[in-house]
Amino acid sequence: MITIKSPREIELMRVAGEIVGDTHKYLIPYLKPGITTEEIDSLARDYIIKRGATPSCYHYEGYPANICISINEEVVHGIAGKRKLREGDIVTLDICACYKGYHGDSAWSYPVGKVSDDKKYLLEHTEKALFEGLKQVRAGAHVGDIGEAIETYAKAHNLGVVKELVGHGVGNHLHEEPDVPNYGKKGTGPVLKAGMVIAVEPMLNMGTADVYLLDDDWTVITADGEPSAHFEHTVLVTDEGYSILTKR
Repeated sequence: MITIKSPREIELMRVAGEIVGDTHKYLIPYLKPGITTEEIDSLARDYIIKRGATPSCYHYEGYPANICISINEEVVHGIAGKRKLREGDIVTLDICACYKGYHGDSAWSYPVGKVSDDKKYLLEHTEKALFEGLKQVRAGAHVGDIGEAIETYAKAHNLGVVKELVGHGVGNHLHEEPDVPNYGKKGTGPVLKAGMVIAVEPMLNMGTADVYLLDDDWTVITADGEPSAHFEHTVLVTDEGYSILTKR
């Protein structure tokens, strides 16, 4: 069921989103060669708790870490461990925080040190694809409008659109209806209404769009081993457009 959030719920989600955005900003200086993903995860956990929230990902459907940390060919849901960041990596931090029962959710991909021109291209145009999708968000628009905008932009820039993973509603559950795919057809899908909160999150690959799941049952990687990028904001639908709840 798609829900319309009350003013009280929206304010709680603004706080949750602010904590998520601030956690991203807090972690950026640490994203250097030599740090382990386990160390990044611990820093995120401590910061989120210090802000009066809890990491939404921790034990979500059994997920064993506090945030999702994905490197290079890992599209989503990478699990923190002993792996170290290396010069030239792309690292994606997917951070979710729960504040007084309501969630914020934002993923962002970052370069580690100096990255290749191909990786710069992937990062630039995946982020731009997010905002092409967000341009479609307003009361009266369709979910399919978002997906078509993202897909059209991605294809124009020769990037693979991951179809097995989608955006979603956000509220007092981390994942709610509706699904928000990164592909689609304008004028199709659920109609957006003021007061809905959704996460828009293109996941684009440098090569093939095909992905597969590793044996850990969480980490999704590109089928050809090429890098992937992921950019996501949680936004409030308004009559005029949208308001970003996870501002960085």
